[in-house]
Amino acid sequence: GFSLSQNYPNPFNPETKISICIPLARGVDAEGGRGVLVGLFVYDILGKQVAVLVNQNLQPGTYEVNWNAANLPSGVYFYTLRSGDYIQTRKMVLIK
Repeated sequence: GFSLSQNYPNPFNPETKISICIPLARGVDAEGGRGVLVGLFVYDILGKQVAVLVNQNLQPGTYEVNWNAANLPSGVYFYTLRSGDYIQTRKMVLIK
């Protein structure tokens, strides 16, 4: 199934990496299926969206997304992976 890994490093300053895994699904194949719509979003502690890291069709596989938060203040942030009915959220800490 889908998976959203804990970012690394955590806490971070100012860059971190987030890994996501997209599974094979009906109508999706690794050779050229249409893919599946995936969104990876970052929110601050108040729930305001501060970044869109991914918002596109992705083929099955594992992806590593780099995020640079140099323009944001220290604090707790949440990142959410959404695809169809799948939603998972994890917490990360930015320390400057």
